Amino acid sequence: MHSSSPARNKHPHDDAPDTAEAFRRLAGLPEGASKERLRQQIATDWLPMAHRLAGRYRNRGESLDDLRQVAALGLVKAVSRYDPARGTAFESYAVPTIDGEIKRHFRDCMWSVHVPRRVQVLRARVRTAHQELAQSAPGRTPTAAEIAEHAGITEQEAADGLEALDSFSSLSLDAQCSGPSDSTGPMSLADTLGAPDPALDVVLDREAVKPQLCRLPEREREILYLRFFGGMTQSMIAERLGISQMHVSRLISRSCSAIRAEVTGEEADDTSSAAARRRRAA
Repeated sequence: MHSSSPARNKHPHDDAPDTAEAFRRLAGLPEGASKERLRQQIATDWLPMAHRLAGRYRNRGESLDDLRQVAALGLVKAVSRYDPARGTAFESYAVPTIDGEIKRHFRDCMWSVHVPRRVQVLRARVRTAHQELAQSAPGRTPTAAEIAEHAGITEQEAADGLEALDSFSSLSLDAQCSGPSDSTGPMSLADTLGAPDPALDVVLDREAVKPQLCRLPEREREILYLRFFGGMTQSMIAERLGISQMHVSRLISRSCSAIRAEVTGEEADDTSSAAARRRRAA
């Protein structure tokens, strides 16, 4: 009887302490300072194992210190939730809890862009299938169809997973990229970004004056179009319409004043008002 007790308390790893008795005492304590101190002591005893589990994920883009902190958080959760009455050894419960916390950290905190969990799972399956196929056929890149068949997923899912392989980290806007064939030198990603369209600033103004423009006489509409949309000077417009440049200037001024007065609700100047009355009388 006594000889079998040490065998039950053995653990497969040197950094796995025997805290079975401490957990039994913990279960019988009411919430309070004494129970919290015992929780902290148990977590401290198991901390080397948590650090060892964190070491499995080194060199994956996260510092080892941060991984150890995440593993310690998973350990604290395992200590708080573990129920010795279920008969499961704490190590069997703690290891998947800590591993899950570390994997959740990579899933939720390490991606440069937001990727749905479904695609993250596909990424892992596609990466494994890609590696296995690449080993079986060295020197040849597996196709999406081959990856889909090997991983047991659809070809569209394989394509989503392949796209997610490049989404874990993002490039700096200063990263160099190949430009057009006629470019004079290297380009950065920032150079490929578009700029705000200055025409957007006048969209509301154009929509506001559209009804007034439609009510202008045809010749005045043509003059405004040639001047402001055709890029023609007043002299060019005068020559095209066979009138004087001064007359073109007066028509532009009169039309703009009338439109401005209607849009803003202000009174047009006397010249424009008189001209408008003459047009209505005609």
